[in-house]
Amino acid sequence: MSKSTIVCINCPRGCTMEVEQNGDEIKVAGNFCKRGEQFAQNELTNPMRTICSTVRTTFADAPVIPCRVSCDIPKNKIFDVMAEINKAVVDKPIHRGDAIISHVLGLEADVIATSDLLSELA
Repeated sequence: MSKSTIVCINCPRGCTMEVEQNGDEIKVAGNFCKRGEQFAQNELTNPMRTICSTVRTTFADAPVIPCRVSCDIPKNKIFDVMAEINKAVVDKPIHRGDAIISHVLGLEADVIATSDLLSELA
């Protein structure tokens, strides 16, 4: 049996929860909503995260643009996804929401632009 304390990141309340795991059984205390309980269970079994970053471009007026992943990715893939983002270079005008890297690392997530800056420069 293991016990841990985690802070939920699903909403601004930031509930501090006590989590007890005994085999496959997980007990959560201290959460104020069901989302906190689900977060705690996921955090122990399959932690997921999001990434927001920047990607290089070939445009002198905008050498980098902001980007993010389109959905949560496994926590253990963060550094691998960041390595792919760091290798990427955008060389054409794109719009907010356009994929910069489709299905990064074979995951369901795309790396997408979060700015229309390049489309405004064209």
